[in-house]
Amino acid sequence: MRYLVVHAHPVEESFNKALFRLTCETLAARGHAVRGLDLYAEGFEPILSAEGRRLYHERGLNAATVQDQLDHLAWCNALVFVYPTWWYAQPAILKGWLERVWLPHECFAMPEGNQPIRPLLQHIEVLGGISTYGAPWWFTRWVGDPGRRIVLRGLKPLLSPRCRTFWCALYRMDSRNQAHREAFMAKVERRLRQLPPGEAPASPTSSRAPSPSG
Repeated sequence: MRYLVVHAHPVEESFNKALFRLTCETLAARGHAVRGLDLYAEGFEPILSAEGRRLYHERGLNAATVQDQLDHLAWCNALVFVYPTWWYAQPAILKGWLERVWLPHECFAMPEGNQPIRPLLQHIEVLGGISTYGAPWWFTRWVGDPGRRIVLRGLKPLLSPRCRTFWCALYRMDSRNQAHREAFMAKVERRLRQLPPGEAPASPTSSRAPSPSG
């Protein structure tokens, strides 16, 4: 399969960056084609401008400034997010990526009357998330885990009706020791290896490809 791995963390030596590298490398080792999209490294502009909002519903014009990002979505048939949960949701740069890139006429068709929106990314058959949380699991659940819901409930209806999903979460990140982190990385690797294999071992690709080590 063709995996797009979208990552959002500004610190190169962070644990989250190591998770991003692990994800790209594990999927490539399983024979998948992999593109690693590091939003901070690429300098993605997450702010929706006034002009961008005015053109939001205009076919073609709305996509002009993010066509490279839309090309990534058109290329992949599997999508994985790797990011830290901050204030119970995605980092601002990733939320901005969703707002600016997941556009009408490109990712979904606006509804007519009382009809639901029509999905336009039905070629994407796998959707997953790998995230770290500062809060404990019970408080995250009490708040409602908005970030996870955005991905698994908000984005999924725009994808294939047969889309498979997965989620890997490490809670209480700030109080975890090295053993806890290594155990979580092993858990993530096992989960990724449970996904159907690709055709032949491949190398991760990116404009800023992740390095082999964490």
